[in-house]
Amino acid sequence: MINKNAKLILEDGSIYEAYSFGYEKSSAGEIVFNTSMTGYNESLTDPSYKGQILVLTYPLIGNYGIPPINSYKKNIKKFYESDKIHVSGLITSYYSDYEFHWNMEKTLSEFLKINQIVGLSGIDTRSLTKKLRKKGTMLCKIIISDEITDNYYLGDLVSLKKQNIYGNGKYKILLIDCGVKNNIIRCFLERNCTVIRVPWNYDFLNEDYDGLFISNGPGNPKEYKTTITNIRKVLKFNKPIFGICLGNQLLGLAAGFDTHKLKYGHRSNNQPVILSGTNRCFITSQNHGYVIDSKKIPNGWKIFFKNLNDNTCEGLINYEKFFFSVQFHPEASSGPIETQFLFDVFLNFIKLKKLKTNK
Repeated sequence: MINKNAKLILEDGSIYEAYSFGYEKSSAGEIVFNTSMTGYNESLTDPSYKGQILVLTYPLIGNYGIPPINSYKKNIKKFYESDKIHVSGLITSYYSDYEFHWNMEKTLSEFLKINQIVGLSGIDTRSLTKKLRKKGTMLCKIIISDEITDNYYLGDLVSLKKQNIYGNGKYKILLIDCGVKNNIIRCFLERNCTVIRVPWNYDFLNEDYDGLFISNGPGNPKEYKTTITNIRKVLKFNKPIFGICLGNQLLGLAAGFDTHKLKYGHRSNNQPVILSGTNRCFITSQNHGYVIDSKKIPNGWKIFFKNLNDNTCEGLINYEKFFFSVQFHPEASSGPIETQFLFDVFLNFIKLKKLKTNK
C-alpha cells in the first residue's frame, strides 16, 4: 500500500481522499454500489458494469485473492463472467494485503494491474453508499496524483464482434449478446444446448434456432434501437423467447412497455422477488439501473415477478406465445442459484412449442 495519493470526486462536489492499489491511473464513470459479501471477481468481469465505478460495501475486500483463469468449454472462463474486467474503477473500505485461499492464483491488486484498472481503499464505503442512496447514482472521477482524466462517460456496448457457436446439444439457442455473462452460456451447455452467440446488432431474422435468448448488458435499454427492432420483428414468429436483466427491458420495449431509471439501482446478491399471484419468494442476484414501467401492460402480457423491496417489475411473461424474461440473474455467479430452474422453464417452452408445431 502506498501513501494517500488519490481522490474520488463525485458529481455533487464531494471529495474523498484515498489510497490507490491496482493500476495507477485516473478514471471516470457512473458510480454504483454492490452490497454482496463475496464474488468480486465475478462482479469485476460482469459486462453489465461497463464504464461504471463499483463501490463494494462489504468492508474487507481482496482477502481470498483471485482464482486461476481456467477454461470451462471453448475458452469460457470457469471463475469469471467474461475475458476481462469491465468496471472503470473499484472502491473499497479496506483492501487486504494478506490474501490466502486454496484456489488463489494472484492478488486482487495484481489482477487490476493486468487489466489496467484503478482501485481505491481507505474510503468509508457505507457512508458513501448512504449518500448514493439519498441522492441517487452520480457521475464521478478518480484522480491519481492530480493527473487529469477524460470527461465523464457511461460506457459503450459490450459484445462479441462475430458469431460464435458453443456445444453440440439437442436444442439450438440463439443468444443475442449485449454483454452476456459466461455462466449463462454454461447453464445452457449443461442442459444439452447448442448456443449460437451473435452480436447485439446482428440481423438474426433468417437464422435457424429453437429458442431466442436476450442477454444482460450495460446502459440505457432505449439506446439498443437495432436490437429492439429485431426483437419486435421476431415476436411475430412465436418462437420461445427468454431474456435476463437488460434482456428483460429490451423484450419489454419491443412488446410495448416503457422503461425508467431507478434512483440507485439494484446491485446485490440478496434481492427478494415474489412470483406474481403466489406467495412463493426467491432471493436473487441483481445488477441493473433501469426497470420496466408496469403502469401500462400491453395485451397478452403479465408481470411475472415483483421486487419485494420497492415493488418494481422483476419479469414479464406471455403464456400464449412462450415469451418471458426476468430482471434478476437466475444464473447468479456470484449469488444464489435457486432460480436456475428458469432455464428449464425455457427449454420446456421449446419442447411444448415443438409439440404444437408438429401436431
